[in-house]
Amino acid sequence: MTVVQALAAYVLAAGLLTVTPGLDTALVLRTAAVEGPKRAVLAAAGISAGCLVWGVAVAVGLGALLAASTLAFTVLKWAGAAYLVWLGLNLILKPRERFEVTGGPERGGAGATWFRRGLLTNLLNPKVGVFYVSFLPQFLPDGVPAGPFIFGLAAIHAALGLAWLSALTAATRSIAGVLSKAAVVRWLDRLTGGVFLLFAAKLAFERR
Repeated sequence: MTVVQALAAYVLAAGLLTVTPGLDTALVLRTAAVEGPKRAVLAAAGISAGCLVWGVAVAVGLGALLAASTLAFTVLKWAGAAYLVWLGLNLILKPRERFEVTGGPERGGAGATWFRRGLLTNLLNPKVGVFYVSFLPQFLPDGVPAGPFIFGLAAIHAALGLAWLSALTAATRSIAGVLSKAAVVRWLDRLTGGVFLLFAAKLAFERR
């Protein structure tokens, strides 16, 4: 797999994952609806910054681990594949019936408060780190330094997320209405679950 092929596949997969609603989407939609677009964009920026922090942590630790040990690569490969299978099957067999976007965060606070809220929402979610460890190594081309490339992938994910969350902020009412439909949520969950299963199979047969 060349660098161009890896990046193209990653952008496609990361784009799908970005638009699938989750905790970050809920935070931004609620903030936009209750506090206004400016604070919602600040929250989105904090979420993207959290992705970059996780990207640094995973890139440094994972890069060193993969370079040091063939056993570590094998263990990580199978653990990552198992985790992605578990995620994929849950999304396909138990898709959500709805995505809750009602309610709202507390009012008040300076702009930095909303950036910090988005940052902590991401940093305090260990699933982000586990997911990066499982997902990002699959897009590492042969002969490319693991650490910098994996951080680059995390940066792409952060940029996609910021763009998507900013778009959500600009169209809060219409987007929230679409995401509240059960059929849309089920379709997105099952599609994402299928992507997870495909990448789990790819990871399981990956050779160092």
